[in-house]
Amino acid sequence: MSRRRLGSDVTERRKSLDLEPDTVERDLVKLVLTVVELLRQLMERQALRRVDEGDLSEEQEERIGLTLMLLDDRMTELRDRYGLRPEDLNLDLGPLGPLLPRE
Repeated sequence: MSRRRLGSDVTERRKSLDLEPDTVERDLVKLVLTVVELLRQLMERQALRRVDEGDLSEEQEERIGLTLMLLDDRMTELRDRYGLRPEDLNLDLGPLGPLLPRE
């Protein structure tokens, strides 16, 4: 393939990308919320494990529970603001399956 043809293919692909500011912002928010949701689920599982093992005081359990509920509420607000559903944050990793475990 000639250099000119290769350059033409790259130009065509760039033209087909959706680079609208609203779309870029929404996609970035989606990526950030996906990472935050993954971390939230990991923290929740860790907290449940520690509660089950009796590693936490009652006050710590209350504080962790409140923090996780507030984070979940904030995540819901942000998803609603950007028109995202919870399942929109679960990236498909092909043969590895979904990024986030199904709750």
